[in-house]
Amino acid sequence: MMKSLIPVGRDSSLARTEANPLARLQQEMDRLFDGFSRSFAGLSSRTLMPSMDLAETDKEIELTAELPGMEEKDVQLNVVDNHLTIRGEKKNQREEKEKDYHLVERAYGSFVRTVELPPGVNLDSIKAVMSKGVLKVTVPKPAPAQAKTIEVKTAA
Repeated sequence: MMKSLIPVGRDSSLARTEANPLARLQQEMDRLFDGFSRSFAGLSSRTLMPSMDLAETDKEIELTAELPGMEEKDVQLNVVDNHLTIRGEKKNQREEKEKDYHLVERAYGSFVRTVELPPGVNLDSIKAVMSKGVLKVTVPKPAPAQAKTIEVKTAA
């Protein structure tokens, strides 16, 4: 589950803020220390979970995933047992030489998303294109199953 990007202090009561002029300062200090302690607890290096759209037309299934800051080489697609799996890793490439970070909100890490495909998909016809941090996977739908009547004959 993704945490909200809006930092919230321990006490978000608006009534208390109006009654006590120092309450706002206390809330900001709580927010600052909560964020600071979270980074030491390892929550700042959370798993990246990309947003994804899944659409369908008469002829194909289209999956679009937002992968900002990632390139084609960072993403891998596999299909096993009618399950399309997208794996990727966004690496942290900042230099820490002379910077003291007070707030880190950008997500780095690896992710895995899996989508079930309908049976009968031709795996060779799946196409994936990545442009400006957006991955678009197109899966042609299999032809509908055709019923065939089989004549029953008398045994000789």
